[in-house]
Amino acid sequence: MEFILKHFPELTEVQISQFQKLEALYYDWNSKINVISRKDIDQLYLKHVLHSLAIAKIQKFEPGTYVLDVGTGGGFPGIPLAILFPETRFYLIDLILKKINVVKAVAESLELQNVKAEQIRAENVKGDFDFIVSRAVTNMPDFVSWIKDKIKKQQKHKLKNGILYLKGGDLTEELATFSNATEYNIADFFEGEFFETKKVVHVPLKYKS
Repeated sequence: MEFILKHFPELTEVQISQFQKLEALYYDWNSKINVISRKDIDQLYLKHVLHSLAIAKIQKFEPGTYVLDVGTGGGFPGIPLAILFPETRFYLIDLILKKINVVKAVAESLELQNVKAEQIRAENVKGDFDFIVSRAVTNMPDFVSWIKDKIKKQQKHKLKNGILYLKGGDLTEELATFSNATEYNIADFFEGEFFETKKVVHVPLKYKS
């Protein structure tokens, strides 16, 4: 928790309580269903929660924003972002039902009114979103092909509507066809070896009528 409090000092008591509850919730669920790798569960706040919140260092979501989290797994980055932005709506999807059931249970335990979770393919999602977030579920060209027609026309943020993607390593080849993509080094915001090669990638996408 000290990681979270250090980098997000303006949290309300409710938000602090919700973040604190994550550890027990995920330890409990992970003992039944392996939603987080066994070697990472002891570093939940660093490798999963704080990593997810790197998106907030790139773009704070305005009230009324609608965000799609594709391949959310156990709820990352969607659940931490939903705690941080209670006035933003989050739609968390994954192909694996047992993981979605964990997401629903965690959201219910935290009394998150701004989270909807569903087992569905990204291509089949209906609706328009300000941003689509994800944590390295596939390569960028494939990811864009799944969600390119799901972007809202109206802009209300500093960054243009589109993708905010958490990924690490050298992305030169993967982003070669996306000349408008911007890479943000997470190490500029968070210290530690884990974040040295991690990035948030912003890819603006045009509204498709």
